[in-house]
Amino acid sequence: VQLVESGGGSVQTGGSLRLSCSASGYTFSSRCMGWFRQVPGKEREGVARVSSTGGTYYGDSVKGRFTISRDNAKNTVYLQMNSLESEDTAMYYCAADLTRSGGCAGRRVMDFDAWGQGTQVTVS
Repeated sequence: VQLVESGGGSVQTGGSLRLSCSASGYTFSSRCMGWFRQVPGKEREGVARVSSTGGTYYGDSVKGRFTISRDNAKNTVYLQMNSLESEDTAMYYCAADLTRSGGCAGRRVMDFDAWGQGTQVTVS
């Protein structure tokens, strides 16, 4: 199983970025996928999740600004981030729940089995 994130970088406050996560080694289309973020000294935080059927869930701090989506034909999950704020600065990780059903309801950080290496997002 491999998850590879891309698309991070530095952006000004109010700007946008689109993160991508390319997955391989498992049946991507049947699994809940998530984006998480972490800053040094803090716990990893859930940003957004998308179920196998396209249902989406968002953390309160990103609702209305971020959009998660998936392209099962490309084995890729995306995170469109708009109206970025300095508080969004973090390392962003893509993750897959390889154990449970394809739904994402109630999934926590600990429920995700496979993780990418992360991509840094800096907003200033």
